[in-house]
Amino acid sequence: MSSRYVRNRTLMWILFAVLVVLHHDFWFWSDATLLFGFLPVGLGYQMLISLAASALWGWAAFNAWPAELESIAVDPDSPEPTH
Repeated sequence: MSSRYVRNRTLMWILFAVLVVLHHDFWFWSDATLLFGFLPVGLGYQMLISLAASALWGWAAFNAWPAELESIAVDPDSPEPTH
């Protein structure tokens, strides 16, 4: 495994753990503040967490994906798949 893969994978798991901790917000449970006059602040916070999780998943798919899985992919010039 390359050092880039190990570093990206470690960073991915750290960011994932941070998102898990931030997802369990208790500070907005009793806050009745409305964002933009209609959106409860707790719901807006959860929307931001969801966007951050989506961004992390997209980043992980391109940067923390193991190259070994790509090397065993089917060769498009081969008549039969290799296993």
